[in-house]
Amino acid sequence: MCVDVRTRGGHRHRAPALHPHPDRRRAGTGAAVTAPGSGPARRFRSARRVPAGLTALVVLGVAVLFLYDLAAVRAGRPAMSWRRDLTELLETHTPADLGVQLAAGAAALIGLLLLLLALAPGLRGILTMRTPDPDPGAAGVRAGLGRKAAAQILRDRAMEVSGVRAVRVKVGRSRVGVRATSHFRELDDVRADLDEVLAVGIDELGLAHPPQPRVRVRR
Repeated sequence: MCVDVRTRGGHRHRAPALHPHPDRRRAGTGAAVTAPGSGPARRFRSARRVPAGLTALVVLGVAVLFLYDLAAVRAGRPAMSWRRDLTELLETHTPADLGVQLAAGAAALIGLLLLLLALAPGLRGILTMRTPDPDPGAAGVRAGLGRKAAAQILRDRAMEVSGVRAVRVKVGRSRVGVRATSHFRELDDVRADLDEVLAVGIDELGLAHPPQPRVRVRR
């Protein structure tokens, strides 16, 4: 299992997960005891370099086109045809027209959607992990665990339960969906064992916000 590690300087690398020392496990549960971070755990934010670069190029191209047309008009040349057509449309249509209102509403919705996407952290596939208190003066380190890796770990733990034939695990930010198939034993007993094993497994993942398991067992 690997975790994504980022420093405050923005550097990122993948490192193997550290296994807790046997002496630091809770008696009877096998769950690792980790010290919580000194501050609230924040989600990883996507750099979004490609969308930002494409947006900057589009804005630059439109600005250059407008500036060129304005400079051509100042020099005594006729304006471009698209700007003349746009001027005529603005002269003949008013904000009371239905087409103008629909276009304005669509533009506003697109703008709100883009603003929401810009403010969202992104990197939904990485779950923030707990980190111990850093040493004074040391650079802060943040660790994250991929959802697919977490789902694989919990699936392996669930397959160890007696009576479980197949398991499907889907890890979200707040819930872990588990669908198991049992070929013997009572379903209630299998579900109880799965609840216990998954609770320990989620605790051992060391996530800052542990999701709640939702187990479904069928024959």
